[in-house]
Amino acid sequence: MEGISLIELNALVKKSINQCLPDEYWVQAEISDVRANAAGHCYLEFVQKDPWGNNLIAKARGTIWAGTFRLLKPYFEETTGQAFDAGIKVLVKVSVEFHELYGYSLTVLDIDPAYTVGDMVRRRREILKQLQEEGVLTLNKELEMPMLPRRIAVISSATAAGYGDFSHQLAGNPHGYYFHTELFPAVMQGNQVEGSIIGALEAIMEHLDDFDVVAIIRGGGATSDLSGFDTYALAASCAQFPLPIITGIGHERDETILDAVSHTRVKTPTAAAELLIGRMHDAAERLNALSEQLHKSALYRLGHEKQRLSALRNHIPAQALKQLTGARMELLDMKNDLKQSATALLTAQKHKLDLLRQRITDVSPEKLLQRGYSITLRNGKAVTDASQVQPGDVLVTRLAKGTIISTASQP
Repeated sequence: MEGISLIELNALVKKSINQCLPDEYWVQAEISDVRANAAGHCYLEFVQKDPWGNNLIAKARGTIWAGTFRLLKPYFEETTGQAFDAGIKVLVKVSVEFHELYGYSLTVLDIDPAYTVGDMVRRRREILKQLQEEGVLTLNKELEMPMLPRRIAVISSATAAGYGDFSHQLAGNPHGYYFHTELFPAVMQGNQVEGSIIGALEAIMEHLDDFDVVAIIRGGGATSDLSGFDTYALAASCAQFPLPIITGIGHERDETILDAVSHTRVKTPTAAAELLIGRMHDAAERLNALSEQLHKSALYRLGHEKQRLSALRNHIPAQALKQLTGARMELLDMKNDLKQSATALLTAQKHKLDLLRQRITDVSPEKLLQRGYSITLRNGKAVTDASQVQPGDVLVTRLAKGTIISTASQP
């Protein structure tokens, strides 16, 4: 049995495809590979994944010829703000081709950026929803911005013009505020953005106490380079970082997911520097206002106290006179009271003495003699017992009137 050659079979396939698929078709697919050669042609690989298992279920090669690619690429990137690169979903207008040597491929004739924008919006919305459900979406925003953010950890490319603008703006601020900055280099565009910035955050974490805030800055550049700032891993790392994060990644389009989770988002690195300078200036203004208020309060208090002391000084003579008059009256009262008390005491004591004198008088020998009593003395001593007298003793008997002398005899 005689067969046909391979090229004849491929020719039949080509003819069949041209007959069966003569039209142009809008196809939804994900780009898994993009390569442009020196001639300006772009070679792609389109894939479709199983939505449940994420496994490949379809694949096709694609080509964008140089003339078309020169128009499609800038149009797509300007419209979407997304680099025309692997990993994006696209809606492309294609014609189906089959070449005897190179096989089946799709030639891209046009692209619908709105489809990709919609997919990007959906993906961003899903990431933000996931962060919200995990309770981390606003964690960084809830941190308190330091009153004096002087120590700044900067994540940027060392050679980026934006980093230079940021540093120059801080160093040349018109108020002379001092800022300490330390650069943690990172790739700020392309596929390495996510891992590079997360690595810089991890390096800052090791010296957390040395910094007040983190500034993630990127100057200018194409908006198509911003896709690296729209990833879940980077957003989760920044949202949960323990220092306030300021983003100034130099773009005018809608904010990236990184902007959405950061503490404060500004448009440019220069604006980030102005924010920090303004924060310092606000603190200085508050301190100046407090200083002036303290000065005025001190002057007012001193004036008030001076008036009070003057009033007290004027009041002292009258008060002293009042006190002296009161004291004089009190002394007079005390003098009268003392005199009355002394008189009463002397009268009472005189009365007591009179009673004692009367009692003494009543019991005196003279009184007793006047009552008829007598006193017998022997040798000048009163005789109280007859046994004290011996015969022949001379006795002297005293009466109220007169004295009797006698001699004791034998009883």
